[in-house]
Amino acid sequence: MNYIVNGREFGQEPAPGQCLRTFLRELGHFGVKKGCDAGDCGACTVWLDGAPVHSCITPAFRADGHEVTTIEGLGRPGAPHPMQRQFEDAPGFQCGFCTAGMIMTSATLTEEQKADLPRALKGNLCRCTGYRAIEDAVMGVSAVEQAAPGKAVGTSVGAPAGHDVVTGHAEFTMDTHIDGMLHLKVLHSPHAHARILSIDRSAALAVPGVHRVYTWEDVPRRRFTTAIHTDHLVDPDDTYILDDTVRFAGQRVAAVLADTVGAAEEGCRRLAVEYEVLPAVFDPEAAMADGAPRLHGSHDPFVRDPAHNILLELHSHIGDVDAGFAAADVVHEGTYFSPRVQHAHLETHGALAWMENGRLNVRTSSQSPSIAKVKLEYLFALRPDQLRVFCRRVGGGFGGKQEVIAEDLVALATLDTGRPTCLEYTREEEFTTASPRHPMTLTVRLGAKADGTLTAFQVRNVSNTGAYGNHGGETLYAGGAAVMIYRCPNKKYDAYSVYTNTVPSGALRGYGMTQPAFAVESAMDELARALHLDPLELRRRNIVRPGEPLVALHDGPDDVVFTEDGLAKCVDMVGDALARTAGLPPPGPEWFVGAGVASSLHETAPPTEHISEAWVTLGDDLIYELAVGTPEFGEGTSTAHVQIAASQLGTTPSRIRLVQSDTDRTGFDTGAFASAGLFVAGNAVLRAANAVRDRILEFAAAHTGVHVVMCAMDDDGVVCGDRRVPLAELVALARTRGIRFTAARKAYGSPRSVTSNTQGFRVAVHRVTGEIRILYSVHAADAGVIINPAQVRGQVEGGVAQGIGFALTENHHVDANGVMVNPNLRNYRIPAYADVPRTEVLLVGSSDSVGPMRAKGMAECCINPVAPALANAVHDATGVRFRALPLTPERVYGRLPAEQSVPAG
Repeated sequence: MNYIVNGREFGQEPAPGQCLRTFLRELGHFGVKKGCDAGDCGACTVWLDGAPVHSCITPAFRADGHEVTTIEGLGRPGAPHPMQRQFEDAPGFQCGFCTAGMIMTSATLTEEQKADLPRALKGNLCRCTGYRAIEDAVMGVSAVEQAAPGKAVGTSVGAPAGHDVVTGHAEFTMDTHIDGMLHLKVLHSPHAHARILSIDRSAALAVPGVHRVYTWEDVPRRRFTTAIHTDHLVDPDDTYILDDTVRFAGQRVAAVLADTVGAAEEGCRRLAVEYEVLPAVFDPEAAMADGAPRLHGSHDPFVRDPAHNILLELHSHIGDVDAGFAAADVVHEGTYFSPRVQHAHLETHGALAWMENGRLNVRTSSQSPSIAKVKLEYLFALRPDQLRVFCRRVGGGFGGKQEVIAEDLVALATLDTGRPTCLEYTREEEFTTASPRHPMTLTVRLGAKADGTLTAFQVRNVSNTGAYGNHGGETLYAGGAAVMIYRCPNKKYDAYSVYTNTVPSGALRGYGMTQPAFAVESAMDELARALHLDPLELRRRNIVRPGEPLVALHDGPDDVVFTEDGLAKCVDMVGDALARTAGLPPPGPEWFVGAGVASSLHETAPPTEHISEAWVTLGDDLIYELAVGTPEFGEGTSTAHVQIAASQLGTTPSRIRLVQSDTDRTGFDTGAFASAGLFVAGNAVLRAANAVRDRILEFAAAHTGVHVVMCAMDDDGVVCGDRRVPLAELVALARTRGIRFTAARKAYGSPRSVTSNTQGFRVAVHRVTGEIRILYSVHAADAGVIINPAQVRGQVEGGVAQGIGFALTENHHVDANGVMVNPNLRNYRIPAYADVPRTEVLLVGSSDSVGPMRAKGMAECCINPVAPALANAVHDATGVRFRALPLTPERVYGRLPAEQSVPAG
């Protein structure tokens, strides 16, 4: 066979049945990515004789005698293809994992195809961008700007890794080859609840290439939590690496280590497991009932009420809600349900481990390598100096990688065998074993006077934490923030995090706020209609104002700074935008049109301690090295950190070299979640950069005899009075005196500030099919001082797109035995290009933040008001209230009256 890849001829032959994607990666072309292995996502797109194909479903032998082009061969070094340049300049990416495939498709489009991008890009998915930036890239619209020295903040500079991303040279977790590497595959439980009586591994060990079979008897018997937080005590230590009891369909039963993935998979198939099947319970209300199957024993110190499967319950109130309801002119009560949602980051979970100089190295797709390191030290009784954990670029996360669920097994195997080990999740494993958003059922009861003044506000929240409690308690606390958005003298919040025999729930963008926001904002809309008030006006009359307490779970003091009325501005901006677009016509006579809004507040860091340390050093090459532990997975913190440092050091981003997410080369960092990558780590960067700047200025002042207040940074020099001293001169002089211009500084997640968001939609609903079509989308956000306008807009657009999927298309179907029945991207249905409208993003310029440069993170919070705004718009159009998500056409159609006379809203 004869294979030509990027103009180079290869003599290797593929294995029988091998797909082109894995063959190309074996040849070193790591720009070809794995997102689905089913032809659904397009991340693996390459050209076969100039035509784009999904290489994961193309047999490798079909490339024999043909020319294959991957992203690495699309352009030449120093001369990228025009489409690569356009994606860098737009920028048309966030995490960048889908970018190579997106470019390979886009670079073949004709002008006619560009005029119909919904069809032309239907084979390529992006979970991050919301597609607007991708459209701009395809059309050649540029947003990237060049920053003047010291003026980087407020400028849409490009991402530090932008060129590597668009040329396919950015390294993601699995983009490497290690000689002698072994592969792990996991056998998953077919039962929702069972005791393992025996595992016969003899047939598995007889498979050629199989080296080990690990069961619960072979792992450290140490309880831990897979959830990542600085304070591990906020999550229950209720999990083992491998256990003799399985509590959900999909739980690990055993792991097989082999020379190849195929041998490991065959070993899993040949394991003979004898189970004692136990009673299971899937509904949290049923799980709390007397006599329900008990998931965790009464000896477990981490469970609040084992007899009723309650991990944690919260009960808090201020005032007297009974009196508040008695004083109300109108009382509304409704129960609202938000289902499981999967992160669907295109890079699946994965980790590699190897020994080097007697130390364990773990390379992982984690949102927090620092805390992953701490957990591995605990599990395997390692000293800190015996372990390094690090990330390359991470292909999306959204909270899904705020867990340790791959690192433990690769560490186990490498410590056991001394051999390099790899574990890479399949897309099916992502859906069936990785932690989705918590399903929550919330009953909201509101009382109000005739003028709309709230008199009572009561919420009952039942959260399904699944089989294990990772994030179960923290998301329950976070959900309490949904009641802080409105003023009311009488509030009551009762919440339960409940174990069931379902996949463990975890962290997902919005973190415990998205589900309560859907409930509370839907209820406020219903209350407004009962009061015959405009829903926006009801919000204006009740939203919390600066100087008022942000009362959520208690009325005690807190560390939140709230001095500007960003929320009111967001509400007004969206109201004005919807009024401006009120004349949009329906698509046809069979459509009804309506508008809806919703708002949310979000604290800029979690209430538990968040820590980050940054190091800044001026090197002999006159480049500033910035070392910070926060990983980059599309949230844009890398770009923001470079901008902050460049602004404080009076230079340009090109003179900042970033080192990140490596426990050997960076300080401790809690991780990139809850928007703390900007808010906390950004403050650490700011302080470290300021410390180095001050040290340079003081040295220059002493050198020139000019008072330090007369000295200022000037790109690659210091201006001291009327004299300019080059940095090269100062560095050389400092070296002779044994002085280095370097500093380390820490920052903590306190005090905190508040972000505000309001979403508005105008939708059309087809009265025959139940299809929902979004005519207009607008989002107003208080992001404080804007570090990078293009990135902020991109985060909002991506959050809105993800929220649209949450509301309209994504459904984690589980059968009567607790097994997910649609574990693939084709049937789970994250939004494609055609599903997502362009969102008008309106930014409120506020300065009440205590974040770096008075900025606020925007990646987390923008999703929260999306689903309720859509549900409210659908009600406005149809007159039918939908209190459970998702709003799929069959669900909508099933409740529409046969004869519809609702006027267009």
